[in-house]
Amino acid sequence: MKEQLESLVGMMVERGILLEEAMTEFEKKFIRRVLEHSKGNQCRAAKVLGIHRNTLSRKITEYHLDHPLRRR
Repeated sequence: MKEQLESLVGMMVERGILLEEAMTEFEKKFIRRVLEHSKGNQCRAAKVLGIHRNTLSRKITEYHLDHPLRRR
């Protein structure tokens, strides 16, 4: 996994992606994956992520990550 990360970082640097943009995209994808794993349960996802549920809720809104199971 370390080699894959090194390769990805190398590609991002070559393409001129800024650190803040890279961190934001990583955070969005990480949160989305944890929400999928927790079937949209924000309390469970927040615990896995190690953040407060209110922080997770704010990030979901900020990143437009409303879980598909919750839209039904």
